[in-house]
Amino acid sequence: MSLELTLLVWSALLAFAYLAVQSTVYRLDYGVKFANGQRDGERPPNKWAARGEKALRNFLETYGIFIALAVATELSGRSDGLTQMGSQVWFWSRWIYLPAYFIEAPYVRSLIWTISLIGLVLLFVGVAF
Repeated sequence: MSLELTLLVWSALLAFAYLAVQSTVYRLDYGVKFANGQRDGERPPNKWAARGEKALRNFLETYGIFIALAVATELSGRSDGLTQMGSQVWFWSRWIYLPAYFIEAPYVRSLIWTISLIGLVLLFVGVAF
C-alpha cells in the first residue's frame, strides 16, 4: 500500500477528530438534551462552538480533494516523492490546523491552511503530470 493510501486510511481518524471536537464544543455550548433533540429554535453558537463548526466545515472542503487525489495516485501507480510529500504536508498540516482554529494567533491559522493547500497542489501535480 502506498504512503498516500496509508495516509488516506489514517485520515479517517483525522476526520473523526474534527467531528469529535465539533460535537463536543457544540454539546458544551447547547447542552446534551438540546443537542440530542430536533434543535428547533437554535440560538447562535458561542465562539467555541462556532469555531468547531467552522473548523469541521473547512476540513470537509478539502477532504474530498485529498481522497480523490490519494485514490488516483494509488490506482495510477504514480506514487513518488512529490505525491508522498504532498500527502504528508496535507495530512500533518490538517492535524495542526484543528487546535490552531481555537488559538487566537493572527495569521497562524491561515498560514497552516495555505500549507495544507500546497500539499494538495503537490499531490495533484505529482499524479497529473
